[in-house]
Amino acid sequence: MSWLDWIIVFVLNGSVIAFGFYLARSTHSSSDWFLGGRSLPWWGLGLSIFATSVDNADAVSLTGYAYNNGMHIITAFTLASVCGAVLASFVVVPVLYKGGFYTNAEYLETRFGKSIRTISALIQIQYRTSMLGLMIWSIYLMLQGILDFSPVQCWSLIVLLVIFTAAYTTWGGLTSVVWTDALQSLIMIAGGITIFSAVWSASGGWTATVQKLSESTDANGQPLINWLHIGQFQDSQSTSPYLIVMGWSIIGLGYYTVNHTQTMRLMGARSLWDMKMATLFGCLLIMPIMIGTTLMGVMGRVLVPEFTEHSSADQLFPYYANQFLAPGFKGLVVAGILSAAISTFDSIGSALSALFTRDIYARWICTSQTEKHYLKVTRWATVGILLIGFLYIPFIVRYDNMIQAFRTLIPIFVTPLFTIYLLGVLSRVPRQSGLVGLIAGSSFGLLGFIDRELVDIGWLSPLLTEKWYAFPCSMLVTALAMFLAAFKWGWLKKETTLVLKQEDISKDQNWLENSRAELQDIKINPFKKPTPQYLNPNWYALILIAVSFWIIFGLFW
Repeated sequence: MSWLDWIIVFVLNGSVIAFGFYLARSTHSSSDWFLGGRSLPWWGLGLSIFATSVDNADAVSLTGYAYNNGMHIITAFTLASVCGAVLASFVVVPVLYKGGFYTNAEYLETRFGKSIRTISALIQIQYRTSMLGLMIWSIYLMLQGILDFSPVQCWSLIVLLVIFTAAYTTWGGLTSVVWTDALQSLIMIAGGITIFSAVWSASGGWTATVQKLSESTDANGQPLINWLHIGQFQDSQSTSPYLIVMGWSIIGLGYYTVNHTQTMRLMGARSLWDMKMATLFGCLLIMPIMIGTTLMGVMGRVLVPEFTEHSSADQLFPYYANQFLAPGFKGLVVAGILSAAISTFDSIGSALSALFTRDIYARWICTSQTEKHYLKVTRWATVGILLIGFLYIPFIVRYDNMIQAFRTLIPIFVTPLFTIYLLGVLSRVPRQSGLVGLIAGSSFGLLGFIDRELVDIGWLSPLLTEKWYAFPCSMLVTALAMFLAAFKWGWLKKETTLVLKQEDISKDQNWLENSRAELQDIKINPFKKPTPQYLNPNWYALILIAVSFWIIFGLFW
């Protein structure tokens, strides 16, 4: 890179980190650190949701995935993302918000019992730290590919990023994270537009790309134009495109509810109106950026037809940056990549440390300490969470199939958890049903994983265990187990669904209860008068859902 590129990188990313330290000075209490004092406006949260959802690994994985598999992955970032965000912010998270909870796992104890609270926290910590490891490895590959750094230089830069990010995150909590994410999102958007414009120009634009794809086929004789059409593309197993869309939709539906990096932000909103508008604004930003990133993968079929192997396709984004970006613009794209990495580090670090402190440490290990003690533990836990991500690197490097295993294992636990949250909010299934459903759904998921990846279980139908069928089947198995539990133990009365059982309450757990009591009163909206109709989130949600349906079943079908 040129000296101009380096100046852009240091000025943009350095300014954001410095701003994070500046904001950290205002954090003093538990509600400040964990929920930003419930004072965060919709536009700041929306930018933070975007920055958290779009990480540096997406630049590598999406372009490479689309190069080999076409456009159907955009379902996760359009239809699934919008519906999942609406479900979370309009239905599920408001229940947690009104209940005065700090974490999504904390709600599960009140609804289903203390064991499922702990299991949920452990599952989230495991799967998000494993993904953190993948993201760290991804940025290493990006730095090597774009900057031509040596391994020592790459790891030194990554470690420095983690140190500075951990410092302002541990000090400032959610407030620092959200507002630095907001600035980082602007850098990410600028970098994304820059590289997409360069690739678009190099490919000759839409008409030229469509024409060249129409004239070519892949190694199996499938027309490359199918890469642009979800309904026509055929994978190696000739899976129904409707089933693939359903699978991505289930993943997206659960993302905003089960993933505490998102629920933590929503629960820090200054009002329920801000919570809803934040998710809609975040989705509005996510859709065009992720569609553009995916399109760059398909354009690679025209620009770089020799990248036929999956490992080669993962080098597509660095190739674009090196081939098509002039000095200055390359620095902006690198700054965007580093911003995506920083926003990932601070989001995962703050969210998972909150789960560890409130749902494991203060609940089970040390139950009668002061607020100062627990904030200190949370700050150290943030550092520990980020370090755990590095521990996965040797396994990711040595065993490529473990990366696939991590990705396959995620829906095994997340989909049952999502079903439990959903039925917990929408139905009166008994407390015992949560653990029953989690055991049934996770056992089914693990059995399917063994059948797909390790040993063929002859008596299991592929319709139950194939990777795309596994998502709806996992939800059905979990829900069925919970309904069967309802027939055994009976349905809860409506007024008891959010009442903690007396035997689950420890007299020593003063901090957990006192911190909930210090939260600000719930606000419906930030206005002094009733919400005007033109600012009603319901209308914007309907419009965004309709647009996302058109993108999947119209524009790219």
